[in-house]
Amino acid sequence: MRLTIVGRLKGQLTAATRIAMDRGAAVIHAETVAEALRTLRAGRGADLIMIDVALDVRELVAGLEADRFHIPVVACGVDNDARAAVEAIRAGAKEYIPLPPDPELIAAVLAAVADDARDLVFRDPSMISLIQLATQIAASSASVLITGESGSGKELLARHVHLKSPRAKHAFVSVNCAAIPEQLLESELFGHEKGSFTGATNRRIGKFEEASGGTLLLDEISEMDVRLQAKLLRALQERVIDRVGGAKPVPVDIRVIATSNRSLAEEVRKGTFREDLLYRLNVVNLKVPPLRDRPADIAELSAHFARKYAQANGLPVRPLSLEARAELARGRFPGNVRELENTIHRAVLLAVGPEIGVEAIRTPDGAPLDVGARGPANRALEAAENVTRSFVGRTVSEVERELIIDTLGHVRGNRTHAANILGISIRTLRNKLNQYDDEGFAIPPPMGGVAAA
Repeated sequence: MRLTIVGRLKGQLTAATRIAMDRGAAVIHAETVAEALRTLRAGRGADLIMIDVALDVRELVAGLEADRFHIPVVACGVDNDARAAVEAIRAGAKEYIPLPPDPELIAAVLAAVADDARDLVFRDPSMISLIQLATQIAASSASVLITGESGSGKELLARHVHLKSPRAKHAFVSVNCAAIPEQLLESELFGHEKGSFTGATNRRIGKFEEASGGTLLLDEISEMDVRLQAKLLRALQERVIDRVGGAKPVPVDIRVIATSNRSLAEEVRKGTFREDLLYRLNVVNLKVPPLRDRPADIAELSAHFARKYAQANGLPVRPLSLEARAELARGRFPGNVRELENTIHRAVLLAVGPEIGVEAIRTPDGAPLDVGARGPANRALEAAENVTRSFVGRTVSEVERELIIDTLGHVRGNRTHAANILGISIRTLRNKLNQYDDEGFAIPPPMGGVAAA
């Protein structure tokens, strides 16, 4: 865990730092937002930033976004200033921590960032064999190619390889090659010098240098442009990189793990992926089986996610009913673990009674998870077509209103649960409902025994 603390915090900085370090965090101090951003651009990465609420939280969040640093920000302060805390959250902070620091609260925040979602949860024999192989090859410095369908757990497996390797105490840096525009990806990976192109107002250390000593994950590498693949091949072969606009090569010490949900051999045949790069990456291939081929994992993961989201939402931990477990076992889960996680998250919020019943885990329209022998592609296409047809000819505000009211009906009028499902704040939900009520639309009231929240 790499923690950057920004500000002086009126003497409480030392206490917060000591608590974080006792929990295993490596801490960097920066007194100002500008200094914190300079530190990140220089390649000293962070997994979490804690900032004094008296500083400009919005400036920090904007600077992170401008430089494409995806780092959660937590605001903290010694004054009991509710307004400052609210403004920090509005500015983009994920949480507010009052100081003097409470050790358990600091530990909880660090644990949330480390996140138990990084832990591999498995029981199926196919995954047991895969994890054994991943653990065996982790000690080497060989490049690894992890393949498998989207949502099957490729990044988690990459983290496992890193944590079981001699590089575990150093950075694990992930880059999604599909999420960054082609013209920015080279700078993201290799960095750039000040003035090397329009908008390059500062030197920027790229992900290769940030990950030096540790592991660099190139997620969905099949999306990388062929021209950039040549530069990547040189970096892998010679362990040096060239910053955009740089005058001399920069040595790097990294292990590269790449993932792909496509067949890279097929991409080579199509001419969109370099064959020599495939050979360089594919020293070890770890193929993650889809969730539908891991029946024992469905039960294990379902129980794990049920506990996780009950605790996250302040709800009692309830077991899945026998009927619910049978329904999950029949599901094909084209979205793999990611789809199962969303299914259980929704079920935890919708369930009533001492168990999570089958009605809670069914799709939002009430249909069973098992939709017959149709393949995943056909099911996805049909679902997309149905959704598209339902939207045609309607305004965004109409669709939004129907979604909010329908969700509220599903959770029997519970505002808090509806806001969690919709991914909006309870305040935003209440404002929308007041608006709809003023416009004359029927709003589902809280049902018997359900708090409005």
